Amino acid sequence: MNFDSVVKSRKSVRRFSNKKPDWRAIIEAIDSARFAPTAGKNFTLKFIMVKDRETIQEIADAAEQSFIAKAHYLVAAYSDISRLTNLFGKRGEIYSRQQAGAAIQNFLLSIQDRGLATCWVGHFNDDKIKKILKIPDKMQMEAVFPVGYELGKSAKKPKIELDRILFFDQHKKKKMKVPYNPET
Repeated sequence: MNFDSVVKSRKSVRRFSNKKPDWRAIIEAIDSARFAPTAGKNFTLKFIMVKDRETIQEIADAAEQSFIAKAHYLVAAYSDISRLTNLFGKRGEIYSRQQAGAAIQNFLLSIQDRGLATCWVGHFNDDKIKKILKIPDKMQMEAVFPVGYELGKSAKKPKIELDRILFFDQHKKKKMKVPYNPET
């Protein structure tokens, strides 16, 4: 797929088929996360790929979202913010979240490009997930992603219109002043 097609076709999927994805495709999608921008050349995001059905069920319970248990794989993303807070103080927490978001977007687009489906799940009990996956308390949970093939085709939800989010030169200014160019 070309980039615009991948971006525009990416969606959250909550219904997964019984077809099991190739785990290598998921690892390749995780690998694409490494190419996101980082603060101070410190990549803080980490991933755990889970294939054990009982563990996936426990995570679905910790997230209070039953659809997660229907996926063949689950990817948990978490950050070690200590290096960035050591370098940048309190702002390091912000930088860590920003780069986690950028890396996760790379992962999501790569999943879509490989014909797989997922949903970015951010509602869960952090402490329970950390305990299940043996993630140290000092780490910051970012998200979990059930991964599989989409069951059927879900309805595409409308996206917000560009003119509702784009302003020029200042907040709420909807028109751009086009510079005068005598050659056009």
